[in-house]
Amino acid sequence: MLGTILLIILILALIGSLPVYPYSRRWGYRGSSLVGILLLILILALIFNWI
Repeated sequence: MLGTILLIILILALIGSLPVYPYSRRWGYRGSSLVGILLLILILALIFNWI
């Protein structure tokens, strides 16, 4: 249950951190790559039943 909630929150954070607006395009993908790494760790934890 907790893992599913965390997964949904991280997916929404990943979508929200994509550089879409002109002021954030020069940031590159740094923000979304960090959230993507956290999402990958959470998915692996859910697969191996660590959470």
